[in-house]
Amino acid sequence: MKAFILAAGRGSRISKYIPDIPKCTVDVGGEPLIRRTVGMLLKNKIETTVIVGYRHAEIERVLEGLPVHIVYNPFFDVTNSIGSLWMAESAGLFTEDDCIVANGDVYWSQEILDFAMKQKEEIILLADSARVLDGDYFFGTENGMLRRYGKGLTRKERDCEYTGIVFMKAPFVPKFLKKLNELIDTQCHGMWWEDAIYRISGEEDIPVKDINGYFWAEVDFIEDYRRILDHISEKTGMKTNGSIITPDHRQGIEES
Repeated sequence: MKAFILAAGRGSRISKYIPDIPKCTVDVGGEPLIRRTVGMLLKNKIETTVIVGYRHAEIERVLEGLPVHIVYNPFFDVTNSIGSLWMAESAGLFTEDDCIVANGDVYWSQEILDFAMKQKEEIILLADSARVLDGDYFFGTENGMLRRYGKGLTRKERDCEYTGIVFMKAPFVPKFLKKLNELIDTQCHGMWWEDAIYRISGEEDIPVKDINGYFWAEVDFIEDYRRILDHISEKTGMKTNGSIITPDHRQGIEES
């Protein structure tokens, strides 16, 4: 199995609350988030590629010593994540293997990895039905299949929040890459990498798996980062005192 972690974006929505660093490098229990995720994947013998862009040298630094592939997207400020993932594909890093594609600003656990790897479907999108009220990007499903997606879904249209994590088995990967390249070829550089999957969902069923009960959070809003700190505090007894901490900024940073 291979994993591709998207970590090229700026993170503008949380940037005013943290130092000027890539959001995937915020501290989560004494370790940068991206290093924690990559370490978990490597521990499970999953070959890992990290696609970087914004302040890429800082991400590369926190990953020093780990056997990972680094792909640099120098056009991160004019492309969305679809452009970043395409660069990994054009570098030949996608092969005929099962793979994980995930956003680098997501805190997730070994339990979620174990759950996903037990599933039999060719592709699964992980979502959380417990986050249907106050989430960011939503799915609407029918019989476990993706039917609707978007930030603007009404409460009646949505039933779960997307986590930013997708598992694909080898037979599905060529279909995904074909759609990814079609979008790139038609200059759809402003799309998310998931848009390739959403386009396929109009042609065949795409399963959505509910991870309600497992803790995860995306570091996009300050409230979600605080949820991570609170979760770590509960699990380890680490005192965060509500401070925003990073590997190189151990002092608390007051909210503006």
